[in-house]
Amino acid sequence: MNCIIIEDQPPAQRILKKYIEDLGTLDLKGVFGDPLKAMVYLQENSVDLIFLDINLPKLSGISFLKSLSKKPQVILTTAYSEYALEGYELDVTDYLLKPFSFERFLKAVSKVRNSQNPEPIPQSLPLKKEHFIKIGYEHIRIAFEEILYLSADGDYCEIHLNDKKHLSSETLKKWIEMLEGWDFFRVHKSYVVNIHQIEKVSGNTLYLYNGTQLPIGRAFKEEFMERFLK
Repeated sequence: MNCIIIEDQPPAQRILKKYIEDLGTLDLKGVFGDPLKAMVYLQENSVDLIFLDINLPKLSGISFLKSLSKKPQVILTTAYSEYALEGYELDVTDYLLKPFSFERFLKAVSKVRNSQNPEPIPQSLPLKKEHFIKIGYEHIRIAFEEILYLSADGDYCEIHLNDKKHLSSETLKKWIEMLEGWDFFRVHKSYVVNIHQIEKVSGNTLYLYNGTQLPIGRAFKEEFMERFLK
């Protein structure tokens, strides 16, 4: 299935390109920061799906969508939820609110139907949602959505939840692999944070809603700022 991206922010472009590449069932034909150039492309080429940002220069995504005489399927992307209703009135396939996880991206794409094949695009294997860690003679269930952040402790990893923490025998690197597709980001060589738990960022410090303060490492700050704060 052919698709294009219409998005003027490079960090958002990179995330969408990575998700499309990881999915493996979409053929990305082009990335456009200017909706007018995308319009010219669509006059000469047909695509099955457009990932369309609403806030674009020169022409809004909604106006762009209304201007198309032949509409491919569209997944809207934006940081502003108030546009969702208008998007659905234009019969879009789904609406992604930034920043969105690979799991949410996968859910949106699974609704798309190929014009050559009425069957929905097959999804990848479902994301793992939990992991059991062994503590003494017990196995403790850790639900990924309940994790606030993780911290390295030598060859071990501390899992921090709302009201408790557990020491896992797996390394921080192993946990990063298990959390692939979830909204976690490595902000320091010793810390991985659930981005939905971040209340604010000040200088090189993250403040979580529960009062925890975490440092942002120099090697990770630029990517973090580009991906989540622009």
